[in-house]
Amino acid sequence: MTGVILKPGEPFEKALKRWSKSCEKSGIISDVKKKQRYEKPSEVRKRKITAARRKNQKEAMELATGRPIQTVVPKTRTRKPR
Repeated sequence: MTGVILKPGEPFEKALKRWSKSCEKSGIISDVKKKQRYEKPSEVRKRKITAARRKNQKEAMELATGRPIQTVVPKTRTRKPR
């Protein structure tokens, strides 16, 4: 269980931010998001197979080119306030 001790004179918001960051690092938030919906065993197998296939393709490409492939994370677009 992740916990944060409030330091003397520390604002609650800052402690809350430390707590959420420690939860994120420990993987609690991602685990909760994964378990929000039921995933059938066949879907789990299919997801693992596709992840392994992507990993193998990436390793093959790195071997062929001789340099590591960097993954690009798409930027999220922010909406304009109305």
